[in-house]
Amino acid sequence: MLPTPKTAPRVALFVTCLVDLYRPTVGFAALRLLRAAGCTVEVPPAQTCCGQPAYNSGDRADAAAIARALIPALEPYDYVVAPSGSCAGMIREDFAALFDDDPEWKQRAERLGARTFELVSFLVDVMGVERVAAAYDGTVTYHDSCSGLRELGIKAQPRALLATVAGLRLAEMEDAELCCGFGGTFCVKYPEISLRMVSDKVERIAATGADTLLAGDLGCLLNIAGRLTRLGREVKVRHVAEVLAGMAGEVPPIGQAKGG
Repeated sequence: MLPTPKTAPRVALFVTCLVDLYRPTVGFAALRLLRAAGCTVEVPPAQTCCGQPAYNSGDRADAAAIARALIPALEPYDYVVAPSGSCAGMIREDFAALFDDDPEWKQRAERLGARTFELVSFLVDVMGVERVAAAYDGTVTYHDSCSGLRELGIKAQPRALLATVAGLRLAEMEDAELCCGFGGTFCVKYPEISLRMVSDKVERIAATGADTLLAGDLGCLLNIAGRLTRLGREVKVRHVAEVLAGMAGEVPPIGQAKGG
Protein backbone atom coordinates (compact mmCIF):
# COMPACT_ATOMS: atom_id res chain seq x y z
CA MET A 1 0.00 0.00 0.00
CA LEU A 2 1.29 3.48 -0.85
CA PRO A 3 1.76 5.87 2.08
CA THR A 4 -0.80 8.65 2.46
CA PRO A 5 0.37 12.20 1.71
CA LYS A 6 -0.46 13.28 5.27
CA THR A 7 2.40 11.27 6.72
CA ALA A 8 5.19 13.49 5.28
CA PRO A 9 6.42 10.89 2.83
CA ARG A 10 10.10 10.22 2.40
CA VAL A 11 10.85 11.05 -1.22
CA ALA A 12 13.88 10.11 -3.31
CA LEU A 13 14.56 12.91 -5.78
CA PHE A 14 15.74 11.30 -9.00
CA VAL A 15 17.73 14.17 -10.44
CA THR A 16 18.21 12.83 -14.03
CA CYS A 17 21.40 13.08 -16.10
CA LEU A 18 20.44 16.19 -18.07
CA VAL A 19 19.45 18.13 -14.96
CA ASP A 20 22.67 17.11 -13.21
CA LEU A 21 24.88 18.03 -16.16
CA TYR A 22 23.10 20.97 -17.82
CA ARG A 23 20.51 22.55 -15.51
CA PRO A 24 20.99 21.82 -11.80
CA THR A 25 18.56 24.63 -11.02
CA VAL A 26 15.73 22.30 -12.00
CA GLY A 27 16.80 19.91 -9.26
CA PHE A 28 16.84 22.70 -6.68
CA ALA A 29 13.41 23.89 -7.87
CA ALA A 30 12.05 20.35 -7.50
CA LEU A 31 13.54 20.18 -4.00
CA ARG A 32 11.85 23.46 -3.06
CA LEU A 33 8.46 22.35 -4.41
CA LEU A 34 8.57 18.94 -2.73
CA ARG A 35 9.53 20.41 0.65
CA ALA A 36 6.78 23.03 0.35
CA ALA A 37 4.34 20.18 -0.25
CA GLY A 38 5.38 18.56 3.03
CA CYS A 39 7.81 15.89 1.84
CA THR A 40 11.05 14.80 3.40
CA VAL A 41 13.40 14.80 0.42
CA GLU A 42 16.68 12.99 -0.09
CA VAL A 43 18.92 12.67 -3.14
CA PRO A 44 20.17 9.06 -3.13
CA PRO A 45 23.89 9.27 -3.98
CA ALA A 46 23.91 5.87 -5.70
CA GLN A 47 21.43 6.92 -8.41
CA THR A 48 22.56 6.69 -12.01
CA CYS A 49 21.06 7.17 -15.46
CA CYS A 50 17.60 5.60 -15.77
CA GLY A 51 18.89 3.46 -18.65
CA GLN A 52 16.60 4.93 -21.28
CA PRO A 53 19.32 5.60 -23.93
CA ALA A 54 20.34 1.93 -23.81
CA TYR A 55 16.73 0.71 -23.74
CA ASN A 56 15.68 2.87 -26.70
CA SER A 57 18.71 1.64 -28.63
CA GLY A 58 17.72 -1.99 -28.15
CA ASP A 59 20.48 -2.70 -25.64
CA ARG A 60 18.31 -4.51 -23.12
CA ALA A 61 21.28 -6.13 -21.36
CA ASP A 62 22.83 -2.81 -20.39
CA ALA A 63 19.41 -1.32 -19.56
CA ALA A 64 18.72 -4.27 -17.24
CA ALA A 65 22.14 -3.91 -15.61
CA ILE A 66 21.39 -0.23 -14.92
CA ALA A 67 17.98 -1.13 -13.50
CA ARG A 68 19.56 -3.77 -11.22
CA ALA A 69 21.83 -1.08 -9.79
CA LEU A 70 19.13 1.58 -9.51
CA ILE A 71 16.29 -0.42 -7.99
CA PRO A 72 18.07 -1.17 -4.67
CA ALA A 73 19.15 2.48 -4.41
CA LEU A 74 15.55 3.72 -4.66
CA GLU A 75 13.62 0.93 -2.90
CA PRO A 76 13.96 2.33 0.65
CA TYR A 77 11.82 5.39 -0.16
CA ASP A 78 8.07 5.92 -0.05
CA TYR A 79 8.16 7.61 -3.44
CA VAL A 80 10.60 8.32 -6.27
CA VAL A 81 10.06 11.67 -8.00
CA ALA A 82 11.80 12.95 -11.13
CA PRO A 83 11.52 16.38 -12.81
CA SER A 84 11.16 14.50 -16.08
CA GLY A 85 8.29 12.51 -17.54
CA SER A 86 10.77 10.68 -19.73
CA CYS A 87 12.92 9.28 -16.91
CA ALA A 88 9.95 8.69 -14.60
CA GLY A 89 8.24 6.83 -17.46
CA MET A 90 11.29 4.61 -17.94
CA ILE A 91 11.29 3.53 -14.29
CA ARG A 92 7.52 3.34 -13.98
CA GLU A 93 6.58 1.73 -17.27
CA ASP A 94 9.65 0.00 -18.72
CA PHE A 95 11.78 -1.40 -15.90
CA ALA A 96 9.50 -4.38 -15.29
CA ALA A 97 9.58 -5.35 -18.98
CA LEU A 98 13.35 -5.84 -18.68
CA PHE A 99 12.83 -8.78 -16.30
CA ASP A 100 10.24 -10.97 -18.00
CA ASP A 101 12.52 -13.98 -17.37
CA ASP A 102 13.30 -13.07 -13.74
CA PRO A 103 10.19 -13.05 -11.50
CA GLU A 104 11.99 -11.70 -8.41
CA TRP A 105 13.48 -8.67 -10.17
CA LYS A 106 10.28 -8.12 -12.13
CA GLN A 107 8.29 -7.91 -8.92
CA ARG A 108 10.80 -5.47 -7.40
CA ALA A 109 10.66 -3.34 -10.55
CA GLU A 110 6.85 -3.30 -10.51
CA ARG A 111 6.74 -2.24 -6.85
CA LEU A 112 9.23 0.56 -7.50
CA GLY A 113 7.38 1.64 -10.65
CA ALA A 114 4.12 2.01 -8.76
CA ARG A 115 5.83 4.50 -6.41
CA THR A 116 7.57 6.54 -9.13
CA PHE A 117 6.14 9.81 -10.42
CA GLU A 118 6.98 12.83 -12.53
CA LEU A 119 7.33 15.93 -10.33
CA VAL A 120 4.24 17.99 -11.24
CA SER A 121 2.04 14.89 -11.45
CA PHE A 122 3.23 13.88 -7.98
CA LEU A 123 2.50 17.31 -6.52
CA VAL A 124 -1.05 17.42 -7.93
CA ASP A 125 -2.13 13.77 -8.09
CA VAL A 126 -0.47 12.42 -4.93
CA MET A 127 0.17 15.36 -2.61
CA GLY A 128 -2.99 17.23 -3.57
CA VAL A 129 -1.21 20.54 -4.18
CA GLU A 130 -3.72 23.01 -5.65
CA ARG A 131 -1.66 26.20 -5.83
CA VAL A 132 1.87 27.52 -5.57
CA ALA A 133 3.27 30.68 -3.99
CA ALA A 134 5.02 32.04 -7.08
CA ALA A 135 4.82 35.00 -9.42
CA TYR A 136 5.87 35.38 -13.05
CA ASP A 137 5.27 38.52 -15.08
CA GLY A 138 4.90 37.19 -18.60
CA THR A 139 2.98 35.17 -21.17
CA VAL A 140 4.01 31.53 -21.42
CA THR A 141 3.16 28.66 -23.72
CA TYR A 142 3.49 25.02 -22.67
CA HIS A 143 4.94 22.11 -24.66
CA ASP A 144 3.58 18.67 -23.74
CA SER A 145 6.51 16.26 -23.72
CA CYS A 146 5.80 12.87 -25.32
CA SER A 147 6.65 10.53 -22.45
CA GLY A 148 4.86 12.59 -19.82
CA LEU A 149 1.77 12.96 -21.95
CA ARG A 150 1.47 9.52 -23.51
CA GLU A 151 2.96 7.26 -20.81
CA LEU A 152 1.96 9.12 -17.65
CA GLY A 153 -1.11 11.17 -18.60
CA ILE A 154 0.43 14.52 -17.73
CA LYS A 155 -1.60 17.28 -19.37
CA ALA A 156 -3.85 19.12 -16.93
CA GLN A 157 -1.53 19.04 -13.90
CA PRO A 158 1.07 21.63 -15.00
CA ARG A 159 -1.64 23.92 -16.38
CA ALA A 160 -3.58 23.73 -13.09
CA LEU A 161 -0.58 24.89 -11.09
CA LEU A 162 0.51 27.49 -13.65
CA ALA A 163 -2.98 29.02 -13.38
CA THR A 164 -2.17 29.90 -9.75
CA VAL A 165 1.12 31.71 -10.53
CA ALA A 166 0.52 35.42 -9.98
CA GLY A 167 0.94 37.49 -13.13
CA LEU A 168 1.39 34.51 -15.46
CA ARG A 169 -0.71 34.28 -18.61
CA LEU A 170 -0.91 31.02 -20.61
CA ALA A 171 -1.23 31.16 -24.40
CA GLU A 172 -1.72 27.66 -25.81
CA MET A 173 0.15 26.84 -29.00
CA GLU A 174 -1.30 24.87 -31.89
CA ASP A 175 -0.46 21.18 -31.63
CA ALA A 176 1.16 21.52 -28.21
CA GLU A 177 1.07 17.72 -27.97
CA LEU A 178 3.24 17.12 -31.05
CA CYS A 179 6.79 15.87 -30.49
CA CYS A 180 9.57 18.47 -30.67
CA GLY A 181 11.84 16.04 -32.54
CA PHE A 182 14.24 15.35 -29.65
CA GLY A 183 13.21 11.84 -28.67
CA GLY A 184 16.51 10.98 -26.99
CA THR A 185 18.45 9.01 -29.57
CA PHE A 186 15.88 9.84 -32.28
CA CYS A 187 17.51 13.21 -32.95
CA VAL A 188 20.85 11.44 -33.44
CA LYS A 189 19.52 8.68 -35.69
CA TYR A 190 17.27 10.91 -37.80
CA PRO A 191 18.71 14.45 -37.67
CA GLU A 192 16.92 15.72 -40.79
CA ILE A 193 13.49 14.66 -39.54
CA SER A 194 14.28 15.94 -36.06
CA LEU A 195 15.30 19.34 -37.44
CA ARG A 196 12.06 19.69 -39.38
CA MET A 197 10.00 18.76 -36.33
CA VAL A 198 11.69 21.23 -34.01
CA SER A 199 11.50 23.94 -36.68
CA ASP A 200 7.73 23.43 -36.91
CA LYS A 201 7.50 23.54 -33.13
CA VAL A 202 9.40 26.83 -33.00
CA GLU A 203 7.02 28.41 -35.52
CA ARG A 204 4.02 27.35 -33.42
CA ILE A 205 5.64 28.79 -30.31
CA ALA A 206 6.29 32.09 -32.08
CA ALA A 207 2.70 32.24 -33.33
CA THR A 208 1.38 32.39 -29.76
CA GLY A 209 3.19 35.64 -29.03
CA ALA A 210 4.35 34.16 -25.72
CA ASP A 211 7.65 35.43 -24.34
CA THR A 212 8.44 32.16 -22.55
CA LEU A 213 8.26 28.44 -23.37
CA LEU A 214 7.78 25.97 -20.52
CA ALA A 215 7.88 22.18 -20.43
CA GLY A 216 8.59 19.37 -18.00
CA ASP A 217 11.45 17.61 -19.76
CA LEU A 218 14.89 19.14 -20.11
CA GLY A 219 15.68 17.18 -23.28
CA CYS A 220 12.81 18.87 -25.13
CA LEU A 221 13.74 22.24 -23.68
CA LEU A 222 17.40 22.00 -24.71
CA ASN A 223 16.36 20.90 -28.21
CA ILE A 224 13.84 23.72 -28.66
CA ALA A 225 16.09 26.35 -27.04
CA GLY A 226 18.88 25.48 -29.46
CA ARG A 227 16.62 25.92 -32.48
CA LEU A 228 15.13 29.15 -31.13
CA THR A 229 18.62 30.56 -30.66
CA ARG A 230 19.78 29.56 -34.15
CA LEU A 231 16.72 31.20 -35.69
CA GLY A 232 17.16 34.34 -33.62
CA ARG A 233 13.80 34.00 -31.86
CA GLU A 234 13.68 35.95 -28.62
CA VAL A 235 11.70 33.45 -26.57
CA LYS A 236 12.87 32.51 -23.09
CA VAL A 237 12.94 28.79 -22.28
CA ARG A 238 12.50 27.35 -18.79
CA HIS A 239 11.61 24.13 -17.04
CA VAL A 240 8.15 24.44 -15.52
CA ALA A 241 9.54 23.64 -12.06
CA GLU A 242 11.64 26.82 -12.06
CA VAL A 243 8.54 28.98 -12.54
CA LEU A 244 6.37 27.02 -10.09
CA ALA A 245 9.11 27.27 -7.45
CA GLY A 246 9.44 31.02 -7.96
CA MET A 247 13.06 30.69 -9.12
CA ALA A 248 12.79 32.38 -12.52
CA GLY A 249 14.50 35.48 -11.15
CA GLU A 250 17.39 33.47 -9.75
CA VAL A 251 18.75 31.89 -12.92
CA PRO A 252 18.83 32.98 -16.59
CA PRO A 253 16.65 31.15 -19.14
CA ILE A 254 18.06 28.00 -20.74
CA GLY A 255 20.71 28.85 -23.31
CA GLN A 256 21.22 32.42 -22.08
CA ALA A 257 24.07 33.80 -20.03
CA LYS A 258 23.39 35.53 -16.73
CA GLY A 259 22.25 39.07 -17.48
CA GLY A 260 21.49 38.13 -21.12
